[in-house]
Formats: sequence, structure tokens, C-alpha cells
Amino acid sequence: MTTLFEPAVAGDLKLKNRVVMAPLTRNRAPNAVPTPLMATYYRQRASAGLLITEATAISHQGQGYADVPGLYSPEQIAGWKQVTNAVHAAGGTIVTQLWHVGRVSHTELQPGKGAPVAPSAIRANTKTVLIIDGKPTFVDVSEPRALATSELPGIVEDYRRAALAAIEAGFDGVEIHAANGYLLDQFLKTGANQRTDDYGGSIANRARLLLEVVRAVVGAIGAGRTGIRLSPVTPANDVVDADPQPLFEHVVRELGALGLAYIHVIEGATGGPREVDGRPFDYAALRRAWRAAGGQGAWMVNNGYDLPLAEQSLREGADLVAFGKPFIANPDLVERLRRGGPFNPPDKNTFYGGGEKGYTDYPTLATA
Repeated sequence: MTTLFEPAVAGDLKLKNRVVMAPLTRNRAPNAVPTPLMATYYRQRASAGLLITEATAISHQGQGYADVPGLYSPEQIAGWKQVTNAVHAAGGTIVTQLWHVGRVSHTELQPGKGAPVAPSAIRANTKTVLIIDGKPTFVDVSEPRALATSELPGIVEDYRRAALAAIEAGFDGVEIHAANGYLLDQFLKTGANQRTDDYGGSIANRARLLLEVVRAVVGAIGAGRTGIRLSPVTPANDVVDADPQPLFEHVVRELGALGLAYIHVIEGATGGPREVDGRPFDYAALRRAWRAAGGQGAWMVNNGYDLPLAEQSLREGADLVAFGKPFIANPDLVERLRRGGPFNPPDKNTFYGGGEKGYTDYPTLATA
């Protein structure tokens, strides 16, 4: 029987175990530039088979929260090099999550204080983070504007450039963020996409931008270094689709022929219940659709996993299991899972913004 602590392969990535650190936004990159403290944070967690960084903006337009990192300037690339060097020195493997937030932003965070962009001019009932009086503060997102069809090739190019920048910064690969109600997920889902051009309406049209982005990234850095994150039914950031099962089965069938390193699927509501009321979904059928279409990479599952549930999922066909919040308070989570605990409780007051407290000061089993 496959266990969580056995090695795995995800495309070109050789992983020492099947424990993945999920992306976790921590708002500790002033001016969108990664810091030495971030290098310490990720190095501490390098015992994971794979580290996926916090979501990282592909462009200024893609920024949606204060003090989250980017990957579109020389200073940002240099900052990330400190992170990747530290992780590799500790024997870890790390990819970065490429992010465009779309409508989940605020004019204060956009170039020239312009409106955030979206598939359609539909405001999300959600919040973002600004720094007000020196403190991270949740505020309503701004009214977005609909992207012109002519602007979409430029966004695809931003993803391609960011993928190349990630490799320059020393990452082992990238994960394309197409989940949680951000731009690519907005294009997929009917609740956010009411376009009448080639990027709206039918399933094939709504999936078009996502597939163009994936093909561009694969063309730039190779399929074996490219993963993607999907969230079929999460209500995160006020996103919904009228019929997600055929939509996402179409997406994974199209992805199956591309040779991706992995597909990372959030089961249920991101950070919430694994079953969403009124939104049933068959994840096993989704995996079968991908495999039947030629998908040979790793299948990564995420949301509310503990050791028994993780090992059950591995028995049922998953290859990797992503853990989010447990990694915040437990830098040595792999060893704690192996031993069955104990687990440090997280300090929710320090999740977003700040310094070392609640970030790099959690004890390991060796230091406790």
C-alpha cells in the first residue's frame, strides 16, 4: 500500500514524500518583493515533498492584496532567488503559484488606480486586504471592468513571462492558479462570465483562456514543470457555475494531452466543508476523465486532510496530498504526521501580515 511518506514523481519533479505544502497567502512581502524572512519560512518547511509558494502575481494588474509577492520585476526575481536557494540548500523542492486575481482587487492596488479587470463587469461579494494605518485591513473589492477580447493575448503573455521568470528565480516549476474565484476561474464559471465573444457562453469558450495560458506556460518551461490548481465547486470569492461537472471534465480532458506534472484539486469549499450544500461533485469521475484523456502526471488532493483521510485518498487513486493551515504552525509537519502528533495550534491573529511572530517562530519537535 502506498503511504504518505514514500517518494513520488510529478512530471520532472522527484519528490521525497507525498506531503505537499499548499499555497498560503501570508501578506509579508512589502511592495510585492519577497524578503529574507520568507526564505527562512520556506526553508523551515522544506521537509515536505513539494512546497507550493503563496500565490504570486504575474503582473501589477494581477495584484489583488497588499503585501503579496509578485514575479514581474528584477527585484522580485532577486527576492525569490533567496527563497529557492534556501529551500534547495535544505533539500527541498519548490514551485511558485502563478496568480492573476481578476476582479478580486481594489483600485488602490491597480496600476494608475484603475478598475480591476474581469471577464464581465460583475462585482464580487468578497473582500481584499489593504494596509491602513500600518495594519492589514479587510475591505470590499472594487467594481471591475470587463476585459476587451484584444487584451487577452497580453494576459496570456504575462503568464508566459512569469513562468520564465520563475525558472530564472530558481523554482523547480510553477503551478497555474485557476481556482478560488480568481481570473481563470472567473472565466470558467457562469456566475462571473457573461461574455458573448469566443471566451464566453459554451463550456469550450469559457475554458479557452485557461487552456491558452496552460499551453503558453508549457511552451515556455515544459509540461513536466507545470501544474495547475482547480476548485470545481468552492464558493470562494463569490464564484459559482451552473453545472460544474461537465465543465471541469472538459477542462481536464483538454489538459490530459498536455503532459502536465500534476493537477491540484480543491475538494469542496476552500478551507471549509468538503461537501458544499447544493453543489454535488464527483471527484473520482474527474480523475478518471483526466486519466482517460492521457493525463499521466500526479493527482493532488486538497482540503481538510489529516493522516487517515490522506492515506485513504492515496488508496483510492490520489498521488499527492496538500496540507494548508497545518503547515502554518508546524514547520516539521511531515515528521509530526509520521509520529501522529503533537501538532502546534496556529495563531489566527498572525495569519496575514506582520513579522516573525506566527510566521517563523513556531517550534519544531526538535526545539520544543
